[in-house]
Amino acid sequence: MLDVPHELIEHVAWLLHVRRTEIDSPWCRLGCFKQALLALAHLWKNETFAQLGAGFGVSEATAWRYVDETLEVLAAWAPGLREAPVGLGEGDFVIVDGTLIPADRIKADQPYYSQKHKKHGMNVQVITRPDGTPLWFCRALPGRTHGLTAARAHGIVQACLTRQILILADRAYQGAGATVRTPYHHRIQPPHYQRFNRVHARLRTPGERAFARLKSCRVLRRTRCPTNRVGRIVTAVHTLLTCSYSE
Repeated sequence: MLDVPHELIEHVAWLLHVRRTEIDSPWCRLGCFKQALLALAHLWKNETFAQLGAGFGVSEATAWRYVDETLEVLAAWAPGLREAPVGLGEGDFVIVDGTLIPADRIKADQPYYSQKHKKHGMNVQVITRPDGTPLWFCRALPGRTHGLTAARAHGIVQACLTRQILILADRAYQGAGATVRTPYHHRIQPPHYQRFNRVHARLRTPGERAFARLKSCRVLRRTRCPTNRVGRIVTAVHTLLTCSYSE
């Protein structure tokens, strides 16, 4: 059982059908609908490829290939940073935040160890609308990457500055300048600082919904795949979230 709309599976199946038509794919063991169902079972339930193969009557290698192909198709439809702020302009604001996608790594893999979360993983940044609708997820970086460093590396700050879009972010982004607004951080805060922080927190809270929706896919709660595949999975899930928001 999958807790996803039937229409979403049909949409993914249609994208796979288009892909097979474009490359003139030969006969496949599974049809487009079953391949979409197999891939979504992997994303939503974090089923292993051995379990998927047994459930759908294919080999473990074939299950891996079907999932990889589906991720590639979905990732190609995800919006880029240039398309994300479309419809926004001067006077509008977005929420920028980051999260850690836990990953299985050993102690020696220091670049992937986050001191903040005390675990290994990949750093993912998101831009959301004020209601929490995700506009863009960045490619995953090693877990020790600071949020501000990641935002600058991906060009988030500059992209919003160009369009004069206000950014609301937490204290991790202090010093970003431009149009970024973060809470005041002082031991003794005057009343107007406290009021500003309360309003700022209330406006920024909906941004957490994007990560809650992202991690509704159990595969992203603790990944077992290579770190260079995490970014593609996040991008593919973003396409699925975009489809579900538009329905």
